[in-house]
Amino acid sequence: MQRIMLKSKLHRVRVTRSELHYEGSCAIDENLLDAADIREYQQIDIYNVTNGERFTTYAIRAQRGSGVISVNGAAAHKAAPGDILIIATYAMYSELELQRFHPQLVYVDEHNRIVAQRDHIPAQAA
Repeated sequence: MQRIMLKSKLHRVRVTRSELHYEGSCAIDENLLDAADIREYQQIDIYNVTNGERFTTYAIRAQRGSGVISVNGAAAHKAAPGDILIIATYAMYSELELQRFHPQLVYVDEHNRIVAQRDHIPAQAA
């Protein structure tokens, strides 16, 4: 059996630009792409914490160290500068691969600089 699992996420990144008249995609600081093992042109799911929108697009590279998160094309209707997003990727794993599976979780500050990386989500207190 194969299972689709969270492969990586950029947690609570802040939109720096939205460009309606740009070829569709989401430009992401190259440091963040590397940390989350997201490749340019890879499919990403975006969850807008600010307004509840959820959509799928693909990643493109923004300048390394720039902090850029630019939502482009038609998706610009779903995110505005200052919005907080979760950007996620998923992959399919076999039961054997799941024995060593850990997602890559990247946490940032208000300027989209990496402040922590983990391979699990801590348990919530009841």
